[in-house]
Amino acid sequence: MKPVLSIRGLSKSYKGGLQALKTVDLDIAKGEIFALLGPNGAGKTTLINAVCGIITPTTGEITAAGYDTRKDYRAARSLIGLVPQEMHIDIFETVWAVTTYSRGLFGLPPNPAYIEQILRDLSLWEKKDEKLQALSGGMKRRVLIAKALSHEPQILFLDEPTAGVDVELRRDMWNLVRKLRDRGVTVILTTHYIEEAEEMADRVGVIAKGELILVEDKSTLMKKLGKKQVAFELADPLKALPDGLGDWSLELKNDGSRLEYTFDTTAERTGVSSLIRRMSELNIQFKDLDTRTSSLEEIFVGLVHTPKAEAAAQLKA
Repeated sequence: MKPVLSIRGLSKSYKGGLQALKTVDLDIAKGEIFALLGPNGAGKTTLINAVCGIITPTTGEITAAGYDTRKDYRAARSLIGLVPQEMHIDIFETVWAVTTYSRGLFGLPPNPAYIEQILRDLSLWEKKDEKLQALSGGMKRRVLIAKALSHEPQILFLDEPTAGVDVELRRDMWNLVRKLRDRGVTVILTTHYIEEAEEMADRVGVIAKGELILVEDKSTLMKKLGKKQVAFELADPLKALPDGLGDWSLELKNDGSRLEYTFDTTAERTGVSSLIRRMSELNIQFKDLDTRTSSLEEIFVGLVHTPKAEAAAQLKA
């Protein structure tokens, strides 16, 4: 299937030598939710701004739904919605005026029913006649989302959309994102709330120091790079690990009453069964055990400190 967004050889350098992006190649499919993760200054916003035409890349080509974003800027930009981190809206206008005006900027005819539905989806309908200066920060953020959706984009960028907003908005926004995906809209988001990416995204891209380290299906990423842990609640605390358990990667916690074993989920043999047998031979009894798998956040933190070649090698393993 032809990607709805295709990025080839994209880089961005500034005077003074700062290289914000380093030869990014990326394809995103229609109807996909793609999460771009990276620390502050990694290049996430620079990438979004290049696609949206806010900045001019140093090298590379970008096509949105088949339109070159530089040669066919107007056609490409009309297909893209952007919810930026910063609020650049007229606080002296009403919610309704801001949203409908944004639709008109893209040359679309009025569609009051569509605008009403957006405002209702974002719990803004009761505020439609209020001026933005009277709204809370969370409500203004909702208006930004409504504004970005007003011209019915096929591709929606959400740049840190829920940073510093209330739980209710976060819930409303993710419900809306699911509805958009069901209608075939492609959603690309950057977020520091990694649990949201873990819940929502189909694929995850990790960017650090302007370089796209990897792009992978979320489930595959967690399966290949995730670690699993088995924790034994011991019947009798241990003062130290016995020499007979030296073949396993173990840690004693909680004053010796908890024994933790971390292993690679992709290994041919996890070693759990043999560990339990060895504990029995050493008369180490446990009264309970529990397991957990690495979260996407833990995987992400590990990857941003891993060279690109090494990260790719881990995925291929």
